[in-house]
Formats: sequence, structure tokens, C-alpha cells
Amino acid sequence: MVFNSVVFLFCFLPAALVLYYITPGRAKNAVLLVESLLFYCWTGTAFLPLVLCLVAFNYVWGLLLTKARKVGWILPLVAILVNLGVLVYFKYANFLIETWNQITHFGLSSLDIGDVLPLGISYYIFKIISYEVDVYTGKVEAEKNPITFACYVLFFPQLIVGPIVKYRDMASQLHQYTGRCSLLQIEHGIELFVFGLAKKVILADSIGALWTDIIGSDGVGLANVSTPLAWLGILAYSLQLYFDFAGYSEMSNGLAAMLGFDCAANFDLPYISGSITEFWRRWHISLSSWFRDYIYIPLGGNRKGKGRQLLNMLLVWAATGIWHGASWNFICWGLYYFVLLTIEKLFLLKHLQKGRVWPHLYTLFFVVLGWGIFTANQPGAPLGLLLQKLFTPQSGISAMYYLRNYGVLLVLGCLCSSALPRWLWQKISRCAPLKIIVFLLLALLCIAYVVAATNSTALYANF
Repeated sequence: MVFNSVVFLFCFLPAALVLYYITPGRAKNAVLLVESLLFYCWTGTAFLPLVLCLVAFNYVWGLLLTKARKVGWILPLVAILVNLGVLVYFKYANFLIETWNQITHFGLSSLDIGDVLPLGISYYIFKIISYEVDVYTGKVEAEKNPITFACYVLFFPQLIVGPIVKYRDMASQLHQYTGRCSLLQIEHGIELFVFGLAKKVILADSIGALWTDIIGSDGVGLANVSTPLAWLGILAYSLQLYFDFAGYSEMSNGLAAMLGFDCAANFDLPYISGSITEFWRRWHISLSSWFRDYIYIPLGGNRKGKGRQLLNMLLVWAATGIWHGASWNFICWGLYYFVLLTIEKLFLLKHLQKGRVWPHLYTLFFVVLGWGIFTANQPGAPLGLLLQKLFTPQSGISAMYYLRNYGVLLVLGCLCSSALPRWLWQKISRCAPLKIIVFLLLALLCIAYVVAATNSTALYANF
């Protein structure tokens, strides 16, 4: 089930909210857990035993960590290895076997684990690991209520594509049994959800059709496009990825707010950044902060000299690339950003901070190029061919036809990825009747797109 589906918007969500609101305070977490399990099992129960075993194991292990902090790092290490082991098995095992076979020619057989990942495994495994580490370091106390812990892990607004919200940021709200949901919070949540839905169904899905027209099975084929069209396609994919992921994150936070939980924004207008460093402070903020808190800082961060800092950055960005998928293009993408961030840290950042226009153009160029590397695991977009099309002027199918069809959408996408919509909404919000009219029109437009669309899932649900 996806947020932008008819069944979610008109069946699951209304029923879930009504039941949640009428439930007495201390039973809300139990109801929320049941709703999350129903959401998880909507498309199948094959992986339900797995997630229940992980919840049970980590609940018990968290209690053990509280009682045995003085025994050293063995217990937290076991917890991390078990959780990472599950993630590696389902997400990376066959990739590792294939890579090993290519190196050694051993001919090991692939594992029969299917092509579909357990729903949300990359996100809830990282939530669990953050919980175990925080319990061990004393930043939080272990959760004694198994229902509350399971509710945190399986919280359905964050199950598909995150954000990766730490337990310490939700603990107080999970234990707030009375007055959890205020009307103001619900109103804010509805507003966030509709804005996120608009990003997904109006912008992301519409703009993304351009890139699909190029590389899809029924498309013209990347080999047949001209260089301008290749750049236009990558620009469209860059906008699609942003509106898709940012839209889902905003819908997630909106749902959380409707349920009484305040979650930090996962995106903050990343395409207005004036450096790659700033871009990664604005893009997928919850993942960046996770790697900072649980890999970069424990490794020493920037406290042990420049050389060690660069090594720590290398490890973090290699891990960031690998987290996104079991493919070499993701590893290259992570290392690509390591190189760019290293250059900025060593000498370029101080010059970027003095500039006005060129730092933004520089950032957009390398970010868009980075998305080309990122998407190179798709069958129709091999990296070598894509780079050849981008940087070796070639003739082929002209970009003009696509500009006529998608030009307005691309301009709208560029404007909506700027600070302009936020500024306009602040102006509109000063007049309550106008705010209500504009909001209702946007909600109706979203519903029209949802009904007409094919309920496409989030791009980041595949990672």
C-alpha cells in the first residue's frame, strides 16, 4: 500500500485515524501497532515473521544492554551484527556472491531470496541500530513496553521510505498518553500531507515520464537520443527524484503529525544550495545525521587530524553509496561525493562562500551529474553510454519535441524546488479564506491525479 493510492487515502487512512482518535490514551500505541502491522501486511505476509523476530530480539537485547553496560562492547556489537546481518543477507548477499565469482571464478550459486526486498528493511534496521547504540551509550533508557517498542519500529508513516527517526526523538511522544493529538497539530499534519502528495502525484510522476520515455522498455532508447535530450532527461530525473522522495517524506511527517508526533523535516530545499557540503545538509537529512552520529563521530570525526578525517569521510560515503543499493553504480556515486566534498573541504568551500551565482550553478551541475551515476543501474541507462551522451556532442532525437511536451512541467518543477512556494504560502496564509480556498483546490487536484494514476510507489522504496 502506498500513500498516493485510492485505498490508502479513502479507506485505510480515514479508518485508522478515526479508530486512533477515539481510542483512550493508554491504548493508542496498541491501536497504532495493529494499524502498522495491517499496513505492513497489505501486500503480503511473507516477511512478517522476520520483522516480528527482529522486534522481539531487539526489545530483549535493549533490556539486556541496560543491565549489562559495564561488560563492555560485546552486547551492542552482537546487536549491530545481527541487524546488519539480516540487512546484508536480503539486500547484498547475491551482489557479494556475484562479485566474488567475478574475482575468483568460483561459480558460487546465488541465494534463492527473491527479487523483492522486505518492505522498509533499509529504514527500520537503521532505526533499530540507532536505538541499540543509544541505549548502550546511555542516551536513552531501554523501552520496557514491548508494544511501544514495536510501535516505534513499525510506525507506518515511516515504514516505506523513512525518515529514519531516532527513538530518542520519539520516546517522549510515545509515552504521552493524554493530549497527544491537538487540533492545531492535526491541521498542520493535513497541510503537510497534501503538500507532499502534490509533490509526488502532480510533479514527480508527471516530470518523471520524460526520463521513462527515454530509457523505458517502450521508450526511444538512450542510444538514439541527442546530447541536449540526454541532459534534459537527467534534469527531469533529478526533479522527479527530489519531488518523489521529498513528497513522501513530507507525507510521512504529515501523517505523523496527525497521529500526534512531531518529526523533523527530511528535506530543506536542497537544490538552492551553494555547495555540495550545503546540499548534503539539506538532502535526506535523517540519513546524513544517522551516518554522522553512528559512523563518522564514533570513528573520530574531525578530532584526530586531517588525514583521519578524510579516511572517516571515505568510509561514510562508501557506506552511504552501499546503503542505497547492491550495485557498483551506487558505490561509485558515494565515492563521487566523497571526492567532491574532499575538494571543498581542502580548499574550494571558502571560495564558494564568497560567490553569489556561480556556486549554485556549480552545485546543480555536479548534483545533476551525480543523479546520472545514481540511476545507471537501470537497464536502459548504462553509465558508460550515459556519460558518452552527456559529454560527447552527438546527434539523435531532438530535445525540442520533449521541450514542447514537458517544458511547462520542467519550469514548474524548477520553480517549486526553489523557495518561491514557501514564500507564496506564507503570503497566502495571512488571509484565512484565501488559504482555505487554495488548499482545497490543491487537495482536489491531488485527488484527481491519484484517481487517474497507477499508484506508483516511491523511488526510494527500492533502496
